[in-house]
Amino acid sequence: MAIFKKPVLSVLSSRRREMPEGLWVKCTGCGEMIHNIALEENQQVCPKCSYHFTIGAKARVEQLVDEGTFSETDAGMVSVDPLKFQGVASYEERLRTYRSKTGLKDAVLTGHAKLKGHDIGLAVMDFQFLAASLGSVVGEKITRVIELSTERKMPVLIFSASGGARMYESMLSLMQMAKTSGALARHSAAKLPFLSILTNPTMAGVMASYASLGDIIVAEPGAMIGFAGPRVVKETTHQDLPAGFQTAEFLEKHGLIDLIVPRPQMREKLGSILDYLSPLP
Repeated sequence: MAIFKKPVLSVLSSRRREMPEGLWVKCTGCGEMIHNIALEENQQVCPKCSYHFTIGAKARVEQLVDEGTFSETDAGMVSVDPLKFQGVASYEERLRTYRSKTGLKDAVLTGHAKLKGHDIGLAVMDFQFLAASLGSVVGEKITRVIELSTERKMPVLIFSASGGARMYESMLSLMQMAKTSGALARHSAAKLPFLSILTNPTMAGVMASYASLGDIIVAEPGAMIGFAGPRVVKETTHQDLPAGFQTAEFLEKHGLIDLIVPRPQMREKLGSILDYLSPLP
């Protein structure tokens, strides 16, 4: 019989250290935990596997253009609810929510800037605003920046990311496909370059209109690009889809896009293309 009882020792491993929230992000591509600082320094690209996280329009503009040169156009333009759409939440309620969430008036940021010394017209879509759906304001802002760039004899760059047309606006949304494409046709007739940059995802009405009309079409690695999603295509065609279907890599292999450029190299690569297509004086 033991004289002394064995002491009960607390297990140190049971005392969990609290980790502050918001400092680490789990990579969707490889599952690694990445510190926010490392992710920000690499332009929201995983340093382990090069997975490209979604970034906002303002952050992309800051990464891309020459410092202090961006001048926004049509900053006060906002969507209305002409069809009085009613669902779980009204269209107007959704717009207010996403304006507060993103700090944007709508799903695209447009303006003029310099890129490696080149004057450019620029439109950057933000997927965090209603999946960057193509509504009347998005189409109008893109059309206006194209037309102003044509007038000023500048190249146009559009960064696309979208789930497609905005269902809350019905036919008014679909009209933007023709309007933006018409503006680009006049831009092309003036012999001015248009660079289309496709990010993840670029789908449906956006891909079926201005996103596919670039003189040079560039994509970020791994971006999903197409009209209908893979599941819809498979159910419609009753065919097994090839590996990597609708990824940027698949489309480059089959000639639908020209280049795949990682985000940290995007500024330099687009500057080189502009040097060739629109040489500085």
